[in-house]
Amino acid sequence: MKRKFITNLLLLLFLNVLIKPFWIFGIDRHVQNLVGAESYGLYFSLLSFSMILNILLDLGITNYNNKNIAQHQQLMKKHISNIVGLKFLLAGVYALVCMAVALIVGYKGIQIHLLIFLVLNQFLISFTLYLRSNISGLHLFRTDSLLSVLDRSLMIIICSVLLFTNLTNHQFRIEWFVYSQTAAYLAASLITLSVVIAHTGKLKFYFDRRFFVVFLRKSYPYALLIFLMSFYNRIDSVMLDLLLSNGKEQAGIYAQAFRLLDAISMFGVLFAGLLLPIFARMIKKKDEIGSMVQFSFLLLFVPAIIISLSSGFYDTEIMDVLYDGNIEISASILQILMVSFLGIATTYIFGTLLTANGSIRQLNWMALVGMGINFGMNFILIPHFQAIGSAWASLATQLFTALAQVFLAVSILKLKINYGIIGKLIMFVAFVFIAGYASRNFSTWYVGYAVMIVSSLLFAFISRLINLKALVQIIINE
Repeated sequence: MKRKFITNLLLLLFLNVLIKPFWIFGIDRHVQNLVGAESYGLYFSLLSFSMILNILLDLGITNYNNKNIAQHQQLMKKHISNIVGLKFLLAGVYALVCMAVALIVGYKGIQIHLLIFLVLNQFLISFTLYLRSNISGLHLFRTDSLLSVLDRSLMIIICSVLLFTNLTNHQFRIEWFVYSQTAAYLAASLITLSVVIAHTGKLKFYFDRRFFVVFLRKSYPYALLIFLMSFYNRIDSVMLDLLLSNGKEQAGIYAQAFRLLDAISMFGVLFAGLLLPIFARMIKKKDEIGSMVQFSFLLLFVPAIIISLSSGFYDTEIMDVLYDGNIEISASILQILMVSFLGIATTYIFGTLLTANGSIRQLNWMALVGMGINFGMNFILIPHFQAIGSAWASLATQLFTALAQVFLAVSILKLKINYGIIGKLIMFVAFVFIAGYASRNFSTWYVGYAVMIVSSLLFAFISRLINLKALVQIIINE
């Protein structure tokens, strides 16, 4: 299992490093600089709004299906035939609820117009993710890896034409950014559907009410978990928009820092996507899982420490390179959000493990408390500290939920705590801090930044937190 995990992780990393950073920093960032913080903030808050409610599109189907197909591959064709119809039914419910809530909170005009397309985009994303859950459930990780970057690749092509050519003879508008995403998501979903049909053969789609009820009864705990976690991950920009008179601008400033957190979080998403079916199959077979948990955790958490702390040391320099305005405040937000990545990275390992084990009730209680912490802190802090208040709320929430998931995993799965590894991690954090302070002595910041990262990586290998020799042996021999 370790060999399968590592080889497919390397492919996923290669494809995503090739495509997604260019999208985030070459396209998405350029759009914000072009249209301004307020216009982009409008889009960003509406995007977050659509993402909070998108649980109605899925109701836990994708996560449950991924785990279920990994353990019972023979059910795939039967489930697809019924679930595709269910997905379209849920899309209608989602669209109606989104529009109703949008009108209640006071959205109108351009906000409603953009939200209609963002709602469509969320459906296309959800539909594609469901289709891909069948592919990864079959452990066809290479195929899934290629499909994982398809939508972004298409968006880069479309947006590049609009941004860097004179094809339209008009100044770029935020609406075009949303339309481009719609076109790319539609194409990606159709291509993914054709790949699934190639593995299942001809499909007939049904609207079986009895199947819907039975399946949703099994998947709804996953739906509740996704909703609660989406709430505390995405409510920040929505609350900034609603609680402040300059909310759109503050949401745009928050987005400048959040974009970098979102960019590095994609690595955690890749880990979780691979680990869920792997953990699920290992648990079903009653394989020893502790070594796989430790292996995957260190492989993600050690780079997370380096990235989060180095970003804190060079926050202003990074933001100054990326953006045209609001550098100081967005740098302060970046410093806070990057520490929260340590919690996010932990969640991607231990939350995935608990999901694979079916410990959804415990995860839901954890997420409910996390949602309460996030909402309460945002409500108190935003009026006084604006976007920085949201960053502190996010940090507190992510660290609390991460520690709670580690505690749950150790308690439920009887994992042994490796105090030697904990000691090494504390020593490693201390080294990274020392490397950060020492690196500030270089005449140019980017040289110091590179030295800090490289020296920290070397120390991780020397201290054997990441065993390079063992990784190579796993790839070659296991």
